Amino acid sequence: MKILTGVPAERLNDIPSLAQAAERNGFSGLSTQENRHNPFLPLAIAAVHSQHLELRTNVAIAFARSPMVAAGLAWDLQFATAGRFVLGLGSQVKGHNQRRFSVAWSPPAPRLREYIGAIQAIWSCWRDGTPLNYEGKHYQFSLMTPNFTPEPLTGALPKLHIAAVGPAMMKVAASACDGVMLHAFCTPKYLTESIIPGLNQGLTARGYARAQFEISGGGFVVTGANQAAIDKQFEWVRARIGFYGSTPSYWPVLASHGLQDLGEELNALSKAGRWDDMTRRISDDLVHEFAAVAPYDRLKATIEAHFGGLVDCISLPADTPPELVQDLKTIACLYQSSPA
Repeated sequence: MKILTGVPAERLNDIPSLAQAAERNGFSGLSTQENRHNPFLPLAIAAVHSQHLELRTNVAIAFARSPMVAAGLAWDLQFATAGRFVLGLGSQVKGHNQRRFSVAWSPPAPRLREYIGAIQAIWSCWRDGTPLNYEGKHYQFSLMTPNFTPEPLTGALPKLHIAAVGPAMMKVAASACDGVMLHAFCTPKYLTESIIPGLNQGLTARGYARAQFEISGGGFVVTGANQAAIDKQFEWVRARIGFYGSTPSYWPVLASHGLQDLGEELNALSKAGRWDDMTRRISDDLVHEFAAVAPYDRLKATIEAHFGGLVDCISLPADTPPELVQDLKTIACLYQSSPA
């Protein structure tokens, strides 16, 4: 199993030492998010201050930048890392696209499928010299001269993963990507009954084995050096479940547990601004449905029971003890390209 950790994108001066520490402590890779800061800048610094870490955006917002820009960023990071970069893309919701990024909105799944196709056409042009002639509903690319073609990669093209929640985006991931990045608002029951069967169906139709496709995320991990640290993280996860559970797009997860009414109640509380009440509606048992909860000495067995056979990659804090990171990496997973 891959064990990733995040890096604080606001502290670019600290990235060299943080990347080196993560590598020294045995983490499989580093990931960044596009929330307050650009997700590519920290990884560019980490690329030249690490030797083995996989570096991935988890996620970069797709529609906020042209596929040509995303393709170029991924190409340069793949070149700098000698093949260790994963381009993780997410569509984001309508409000953020329209009001935060000033991007026109359209149904995200077909648009992201086209976005991926455009990136792959651009990469093929750069790698193979294939004339660039991509024509889609949203994106058209037909100009590429030697002056704008980057130097050849020394290895494979970057891996391309997307964030997915609903069945439409899962189909895009299974049919066009190297992996899927699942939201933390998942339970083993929902993964087993809803997500995995759909992904497997899409992979079969594509002619892909499950071992060729990486599934990351899909739940929370609550742990710590002592009970106080565990309790603090447990309460943070309780609040996140209340927050995410108030959003209708996540209600299928609750519905799989017979808790659709809870989602509707959380939604009403959110509209009333009753945030603390939302958190209080989440029981301890429900937190355990969403999270693998254990102290360090029982964490491996708990993660195996919660995630085993379902996902191939999880994230843990950077201060997780190195010996525990190494032990967790021995957990068996179905994706066969994951380094031990």
